[in-house]
Amino acid sequence: MNDWTLTRYPGFPGVRGPVVICIMDGVGLAEPNPGNTVTLARTPNLDALAQSSLATKLKAHGTAVGMPSDDDMGNSEVGHNAMGAGRVFAQGATLVAQALADGSVFEGSVWKEIVSKVSVPGRCLHLIGLLSDGNVHSHIDHLLGLLERAKQRVTCVRVHILLDGRDVPEHSALEYIARLEAALYLINQQSGCDYRIASGGGRMVTTMDRYNADWSIVKRGWDAHVHGQARHFKSATEAVQVFRNEQPGISDQQLPAFVIVDTNDRPIGRIQSGDAVILFNFRGDRAIEISRAFTEVHFKEFDRGEVPQVMYAGMLQYDGDLQIPPNYLVAPPSINRTVGEYLARNHVTQLAVSETQKFGHVTYFWNGNRTGKFDEQYETYIEIPSDRRPFQERPWMKAAEITDAVLDELRTGRYRHVRLNFANGDMVGHTGLLEAAVLAIEAIDLQLGRLMSEVQAQQGALIVTGDHGNAEEMFEVDLKTHTLKRNADGQPIPKTSHTLNPVPMYLFAPGTSLRLNDHVTEPGLSNLAATILHLLGYQAPKDYCASLLTS
Repeated sequence: MNDWTLTRYPGFPGVRGPVVICIMDGVGLAEPNPGNTVTLARTPNLDALAQSSLATKLKAHGTAVGMPSDDDMGNSEVGHNAMGAGRVFAQGATLVAQALADGSVFEGSVWKEIVSKVSVPGRCLHLIGLLSDGNVHSHIDHLLGLLERAKQRVTCVRVHILLDGRDVPEHSALEYIARLEAALYLINQQSGCDYRIASGGGRMVTTMDRYNADWSIVKRGWDAHVHGQARHFKSATEAVQVFRNEQPGISDQQLPAFVIVDTNDRPIGRIQSGDAVILFNFRGDRAIEISRAFTEVHFKEFDRGEVPQVMYAGMLQYDGDLQIPPNYLVAPPSINRTVGEYLARNHVTQLAVSETQKFGHVTYFWNGNRTGKFDEQYETYIEIPSDRRPFQERPWMKAAEITDAVLDELRTGRYRHVRLNFANGDMVGHTGLLEAAVLAIEAIDLQLGRLMSEVQAQQGALIVTGDHGNAEEMFEVDLKTHTLKRNADGQPIPKTSHTLNPVPMYLFAPGTSLRLNDHVTEPGLSNLAATILHLLGYQAPKDYCASLLTS
C-alpha cells in the first residue's frame, strides 16, 4: 500500500499564499518570425515574466511526454498527464505502436472476438478514426496495420474517415486518402476482399466532439456512419474536391460530412446489426462521446434512430473510471499517484478552472485519466461553458471569465493550490488565422496581469507555462531552406498543427529567494509537479522528476 504522506521541505515552509499554475494551452517559445503570434502580440506581462531570473524553457514533446520519438509533437493530453503525474509514462501512440509491432494487439480477446463475429458472410468490420499521421489522436499506420491483419480472415471492411487539417497541414486530406485508397486496392486485388471507404467528414464538424461541447457534431457523424445520411459522393476524393470547389480555402477539419454511394445511389457502408466497430483513435477526449453513442443503452444526448447491435471497441479505453468503452484493443497507460491525489490525501485544498474546451485537461488528464475528484471536501472544479461560435470570431474565448472565477475563489482564502487553463493559444492557433491568434495571445496577457496582482497581494506564487507549442508558428516553414512555404498566390501557407518547440516556465513569486535548480539539465513538463509541491513547502515523492527550483 502506498504511503501518501508528504514530508515538509527542509528549510523552506512554502509560500504564504496560494500556489497557482496557469497553463497557456498551445503557447510555445520560438524565435521571432512572421508567424510567431507570441512575439507579434503586445504582451507586457509575458515580457516582464520572461525577463525574470526565474524563467526557463521546458521540453513539451517527444520522449519528454511519453511519445515514441522526438519527432512527435506534444499535445494537450500528454502534456497535462506529464504535469499532473510528475513522471513520464508511455502514452497512447507509443503503446499502440508497440502492440502492433509485436502483434500483441491481435492476441487479445477483444480482437479475436471481433474477427470471429465478422468473418462470416454478410458481416462487416467498420473502422472509424482520424485519417492522418499527426500522431496526436491517431496514426494512419495504425489503421493500415489493422487492415493488413484483418485481411487474413475478414472479407468486408468499411473505413469511416475523419479528416484532420489540424495536427497536419490544413489541406492535406487528399494525400492521406490516396494512401489509404492504394492500400485498400492492394488488399482487394491480392486477397479478394471488399475493403472500401464508406463515409467521413472534417474532425471539427463530424464525430469528434469533446467535453459535451456540441453533441450535434457527434450526431452528424452517427448519421453518416450508421445511417448513411449525409451528402452522397462516389468517392472520398470527389467529396473533398467538391467541397473545396464550393468553399475555396476551407480547412480539412471543417469539411462537411459525406457518404459514399454505389451506382444506384445507395450507401455502401452503413453500420448494421451484426457488424463490429473499432474506433482506431488512441486519444481519449474526442473519442468518448461517439463511444458512448455506440455503447450506452439509455443514451439521451441525441436521437440515434434505429440503433444497430454491434460489437464496439476502442483502440484504448478512453475513460477507465467510467469504462468507456467496455471493450478495447490496447491497455491505456496506468498513471497513478498524481500530484492532485497526493494533495487531496494530505488535505490540501485545490481549485481547477477552465472553459469547456480544456476543462478535462485540468481535471481528467491532470489526474492521470481519472474521472471525478479524489476528495470532494478538498477539491473544487469550475467549468466555464465555451462559446459555440468559431474560435476566430471570439479569439478572447473565456479567458476573462476564467480569471474572474479564479480571483473570486482566491479571495475566499480557501485554496492552497489552483490550476487553470487558457485555451486561446491552442484553439485559435488551430484555425491558422494569424490576426485572430495575435488577439488570443493579447487576451491571455491581459488576464495574466490580473492574476499576478492577486497572487502578489496574497503573497503566493504563480507558475506560467504551456502544454505544447502551436500559436508561435502560424505558418509552414521549409525545413531545408528555413523559409516560409507559400501557395500559388505567393501567400504564406497557414500552419494549424502543434509544434516541436519548448514551452515557457515563468515563476512569479515576489518576496522569495528561490532560484532555478541548476541540477535539472533537461527540464520538461514532468518537473512541474515537484515544483508545485516545493512551492507549497513539501518534498516530492522520490520517483517524481525534480523540482525546477532550489531554495
